[in-house]
Amino acid sequence: MIRPALRRVVAAASALAGALALGLTAAPAQASASLDYAALGDSYSAGSGVLPVDASNLLCMRSTVNYPHVIAAATGARLTDVTCGGAQTKDFTQSQYPGVAPQADAVNSGTDLVTLTIGGNDNSTFVNAIVDCGTVGVLSAGQGSPCKDKYGSSFDDAIDANTYPALKSALLAVKAKAPNARVAVLGYPWIVPAAADPSCFLKLPIASGDVPYLRALQAHLNSVVQRAATETGATFVDFSQASDGHDACRPAGTRWIEPLLFGTNIVPVHPNALGEQRMAERTMSALGLG
Repeated sequence: MIRPALRRVVAAASALAGALALGLTAAPAQASASLDYAALGDSYSAGSGVLPVDASNLLCMRSTVNYPHVIAAATGARLTDVTCGGAQTKDFTQSQYPGVAPQADAVNSGTDLVTLTIGGNDNSTFVNAIVDCGTVGVLSAGQGSPCKDKYGSSFDDAIDANTYPALKSALLAVKAKAPNARVAVLGYPWIVPAAADPSCFLKLPIASGDVPYLRALQAHLNSVVQRAATETGATFVDFSQASDGHDACRPAGTRWIEPLLFGTNIVPVHPNALGEQRMAERTMSALGLG
């Protein structure tokens, strides 16, 4: 039989052990909940086209299930989401729309985490490349490389001359306002496959010779984004391998990016809900979150 005094000691020790165990299990959740997280960037960050849409600013077409919301839900972070469809690097330091503050205003010395995708809208790279290449692809019945013949190296030249310095300047502006934050810059998941897929032409009407041209253009943009991220001390989240085989030519349920035609998103050639989920997961893995 255990004496009363000994029973009290055992009970106290058990209570202490329970309290310590509770503290050990609760600490990570508390740490995650205290994370101040600001999401910046363009439509790939905003999840433009993925329903439901954040009704607080319909101009930005910001989804409430975009990758920042997925990250915040998984980590318990306090999210400030200022992502906006159509954003360019200049919109980090100036207003994109009347009444919409510069995106960098969302960060400060207390910000712990910043994520973003940016650069694809500078010089109208994505819009001109995808839409124009699709238009001339239809006119050529999918033959040849009419887009490459028309534009040549102009997109690549603009990326080097304009997008790269603008990216670096925008990231430095974020760093200056949020010196204590971890900054994750996401690359863009593949839009087109590595080689032409004739079965995809009705959904993504890119001429066979322009498919590798657009793939190389996107690879170039991602390499410049990575360079700017590295040079400013940010973490680059690379999707070159992870998104391979999940381009807009794949079937629903496999693709991360919706095609130009006959897709499920209200905004084509953008990540779907699965794509936003996978972007969130890879970002959390790269940052050791979750």
